[in-house]
Amino acid sequence: MPNEFMSTISWTRNTLAALAASSLLLTCHAQPVPPAAKLNLSVAPGPFQPTMESLTNYHCPDWFRDAKFGIWAHWGPQAVPMAGDWYARHMYVQGHAQYQHHLENYGHPSTNGYKEIIQLWKAEKWDPDRLMALYKQAGAKYFVSMGSHHDNFYLWNSKLHPWNAVNMGPHRDVVADWQRAAKKAGLRFGVSEHLGASYTWFQDSHKSDKTGPLAGVPYDGADPKFQDLCHFPADPSDKGWYSANPRWQQQWFDRIKELVDNYHPDLLYTDGGVPFGEVGRSLVAHFYNADQKRRGGRLEAVYTCKKIGSGEFVEGSYVQDMERGVLSGVNPRPWQTDTSIGDWFYNKNWKFRPVNWTIHMLADIVSKNGNLLLNVVQRPDGSLDPEVEQALGELAQWIAVHGEAIYGTRPWLVYGEGRVKAKGGHFKEDFAYTAQDIRFTTKGKTLYAIALGWPADGRLVIKSLATPADGTGNKIQRVELLGFKGKLDFTQTPDGLVVKLPDQKVSDYTAALKITGTALQPVPFAEVIAPIGPDAKGNFRLGADDAELHGQQIKTESQGGQPNIGFWDKADEWASWKVQFTQPGRFNVSASVATTHGSAEFALEASGQRLIGKPLQTAGWADFKTTTLGQLEARQVGEQLITLRATSAQTWKPINLRWVKFERVAE
Repeated sequence: MPNEFMSTISWTRNTLAALAASSLLLTCHAQPVPPAAKLNLSVAPGPFQPTMESLTNYHCPDWFRDAKFGIWAHWGPQAVPMAGDWYARHMYVQGHAQYQHHLENYGHPSTNGYKEIIQLWKAEKWDPDRLMALYKQAGAKYFVSMGSHHDNFYLWNSKLHPWNAVNMGPHRDVVADWQRAAKKAGLRFGVSEHLGASYTWFQDSHKSDKTGPLAGVPYDGADPKFQDLCHFPADPSDKGWYSANPRWQQQWFDRIKELVDNYHPDLLYTDGGVPFGEVGRSLVAHFYNADQKRRGGRLEAVYTCKKIGSGEFVEGSYVQDMERGVLSGVNPRPWQTDTSIGDWFYNKNWKFRPVNWTIHMLADIVSKNGNLLLNVVQRPDGSLDPEVEQALGELAQWIAVHGEAIYGTRPWLVYGEGRVKAKGGHFKEDFAYTAQDIRFTTKGKTLYAIALGWPADGRLVIKSLATPADGTGNKIQRVELLGFKGKLDFTQTPDGLVVKLPDQKVSDYTAALKITGTALQPVPFAEVIAPIGPDAKGNFRLGADDAELHGQQIKTESQGGQPNIGFWDKADEWASWKVQFTQPGRFNVSASVATTHGSAEFALEASGQRLIGKPLQTAGWADFKTTTLGQLEARQVGEQLITLRATSAQTWKPINLRWVKFERVAE
């Protein structure tokens, strides 16, 4: 173990002991749990009350609808190991890769736990003014700082919680410094809170190894001195994303209220649905009322959360957030995608997304009345990798030319056209777009058509703008190419608007047309669902929502807050996925399955190969376990059909299926 790390551990232990002695660190389990009726949920006076009916009077402000693009700093102590997301939890899960990483680099979590990682986070190269200038140039109209992740470490100067970035780590008010930089750059400012799930998420830190020389020795989270960070022990039955413990719910309310009251963000993001019923609704009502009072009666606050997990989501009360996914069509209400150019926290084993992926995501989301909130992954020291800065520069060049087709726009009557039709949902963001895929936006009487590629033959065809069969409407008067000052030749036929592009590309990523005319109405035509493409690491995840289901009874349902293919009781019903292999290779194949039958069996067929899955019997239909199917070789590049069905009618037993994964084998 490095000498400097051992010194840090020694300093950390001495410091924490001093804090504990001064009663700054509380022994949390000594406090009684108050009944829900006695929770103190003070809400600023105003028109909003913590009820569903009251919150549905919310209207999303124009600043958010016009902004379209924000950048997020999903950054904190968990970046230190450079091993990816959820490190603070998985370092306490024996057998997990992050546990092994921690053991090899920092020591055993019974003594050297997450508290030591916090002290290693110095942010010594973090320059928020410089980064904000880069983000503004790249097109961001708002910026979001993390407030606290599930690790229960606060990036603001909290008076309620000692584990914060002013007391420890960088000894800076990260939220305040980001906010000053954003305001200086003229950007709206937001904060994200992931704290609601922290209580149950962090309970693994109270456990111990099950095997090995330290089996049964508690991890440091079980020590009462550190339970201000790792939480007081949970009831064994309290395992949901959001805890049922009223004491924790009160802590969450008080601390996020402190964040809102001290920093007055324009936007507040929750990682999940609205937490804890009335408790969460009270926080949202307070956020809205306080913002409206501060602005003299004008409400500009945006609260964004998800329709996922155990939290609450009331349509029209907040802005819907999609994690790493998109919607399938135009949403009448503004919404937001949150995603990242890499892992959520810095991961040295992940490749960054190319800039064309960001541009195509932005165009698709904006065409559907959404905003893109993009995490730009920072190194532990607060700097960016050179390739990230290069990508921001390329994005800035694209925005300088094409921004008018993005900012301040509204959706058209249809979002777009093309062979790729994204099936909406969380964790669905990998699509192989081409110049045949076109996304529409409008601004006043102007229609923009953004092709997600430059056609190889220089000829762009927009089927939605074909001459209508009855000869009325869709009168095209002028077609311009953003970034090109010359005149374009175009013709309108029953098959579409045909535009001849210049020989010199304006962009490698798009061709964006500015179209004016009268009575512009989309001409309908058939579309197809896109094949699933690889993720940044070359792997494939075939989710329940991605499948085409064949049969009368089989359907997509939800178990444990996640979609799965269920009601799969008949042997002659089956599921299939279209997959786009971009390079040949070998893959380890696995599936997430729940079944109450001990002898269930199914077959996966792909590339002329057949793998058999024999899942273990599980405790119930919501108890999913991973089943290994074996190894498959993709010999050809291109679109292929993956099928999953019964091996035979005689041996078939019902299953629930969440996903199938293809994980590339390193050559």
